[in-house]
Amino acid sequence: MAWGYRTLMQQVSQPLNLTEPTEFTLKRGQHVNHLLHYLRANDMISSRFAPRVLVKLRPELARVKAGTYEIEPGMSILQLLNMLVAGKEKLFSIQLVEGFRWRDWLAQLRNHPKLDSSGLTEDFIRQLDPQGGSLEGWLMPDTYHFANGTDAREIVRQAYKRMQQFLQQAWLTGNTDLPYASAYEALIMASIIEKETGLAEERSRIAAVFVNRLRKGMRLQTDPTVIYGMGEAFDGNIRRKDLREATAYNTYVIKGLPPTPIAMPSAASVMAAVNPIDSDELYFVSRNDGSHVFSTNLADHNKAVREYQLNQK
Repeated sequence: MAWGYRTLMQQVSQPLNLTEPTEFTLKRGQHVNHLLHYLRANDMISSRFAPRVLVKLRPELARVKAGTYEIEPGMSILQLLNMLVAGKEKLFSIQLVEGFRWRDWLAQLRNHPKLDSSGLTEDFIRQLDPQGGSLEGWLMPDTYHFANGTDAREIVRQAYKRMQQFLQQAWLTGNTDLPYASAYEALIMASIIEKETGLAEERSRIAAVFVNRLRKGMRLQTDPTVIYGMGEAFDGNIRRKDLREATAYNTYVIKGLPPTPIAMPSAASVMAAVNPIDSDELYFVSRNDGSHVFSTNLADHNKAVREYQLNQK
């Protein structure tokens, strides 16, 4: 009997006949026999006899959990059964990138084949009740991991909670002498910084420019807010008439911050918003390589504009 059991264990410990990772899904209501049939039908095992005997001798190995699993080369039937009993499902991922809008993330979540996005409705957003009435700016950019069939609302809730907690901590520990009425205004500023920043090391410097302008009562005059306010009408170009358009997001017209964030800011941009450097700079213009020229006065700024934007050296 002991010899027979040792022989059985040797057989079920042999690697499956597999040369590359294979995805396998066990649906709710399906049992261990479905797995064994799948393995035999795909020639991963030569016989179902040994695995069936194993399951009879060790009935706990029949308690497999539904889910999507990755069967890897070198794995034995015994290891595979243990994996399904433990419910160690294959994890999928979605990268939610900073600087994107909520509508971009929403489309990405809805289009992911491994997510259940049916619950991503306006009612769901109302239940979350984000300040500003929208999830714009309120979700923490990151790569999120999940099992097949996960409710996409779980990812949104996780990203929302993370941003709430991070913003609150940044607000409590950041510079207290800033022209923001609330942490939400710091979040709005962070989204503008995110859209204006090309080089990470410039974030706090860009933040300082906008903070200095707010303190002086100057308009922010930042193109990304105009683009956001244009919505679907933006075709890749900003025209003079767009800069004169009286929208809530046109910072060439309004004073102060726009009413909501304009994108999902990174943690680094949130930190920059509450920790700007100490400077007198009021302007910056792109060098067209991701970096900017910063100026303390309009004359120097106009000179930089002529050099880098109008090619008039």
